[in-house]
Amino acid sequence: MTQRLRSYIICGTPRSGSTLLCEMLSATGLAGRPNSYFREQDIARWADQWGVVPPNGPEDADFDRSYLNAMTREGSAGTGVFGLRLMWGSVEEARRRLGRVYASKADVVDLFREAFGPTLFIHLSRVDKVAQAISLIRAEQSGLWHLNADGTVLEGSATPQPVAYNAKRIASLISELRSDEAEWKRFFAERHIEPLRLTYETMAADPRNSLALVLPALGRNPDAARDITIKTAKMGGDQISRDWADRFTRENNVQPALTSTTTANGD
Repeated sequence: MTQRLRSYIICGTPRSGSTLLCEMLSATGLAGRPNSYFREQDIARWADQWGVVPPNGPEDADFDRSYLNAMTREGSAGTGVFGLRLMWGSVEEARRRLGRVYASKADVVDLFREAFGPTLFIHLSRVDKVAQAISLIRAEQSGLWHLNADGTVLEGSATPQPVAYNAKRIASLISELRSDEAEWKRFFAERHIEPLRLTYETMAADPRNSLALVLPALGRNPDAARDITIKTAKMGGDQISRDWADRFTRENNVQPALTSTTTANGD
């Protein structure tokens, strides 16, 4: 008998549409409240928000246990399904903290299942790495990461800084994004995991259809995808991004077929 999934992990890279997917899943009220709960830079903020007592040293298993309990409540949001967003750079952080909780050196996937039960892995990727890198560098430079549908700031600075074309940084980000993507593919292959695969490009074209693919995999009614309101605004894909992409592809002999101007509602 197939076990009912109790959790899912969105495995992605920056600016691949993960914020849009997290917001849509949360909006259904059926699939938890996914977020980057293992992002090292945010753990202290999450802990404070949830009332978790600060750690007594860098390897405090009691803190990790309390944090895990609070994370599970927050990420489930009373729906019976826990959601987590995980970038490749946070995998080792998750393994360390869960390893301390369970006093185990088991593989991170086994630790995930120990903590969250039967788990669906969702691999969210972006085909156009040039556009992805440009989106990322613009967020880095401006300090503005995501907008609400009404134009207010969802994440980042309310007074964005000017942006400037930087070919060296774009190339470096493309390399990093490709490396992280390769690591995710290796992660799944080595563990014989067949994730549910989504791309930024297909989600940009039809966000609700992508959501409708995820919900039944979690045992939830896909019809719920029709009723949600998209709460994040489109970012990127404007004339600045198009000009930068054209310039970068021309200067670096990148095949135009590898790039696109498609945008999603929130990278």
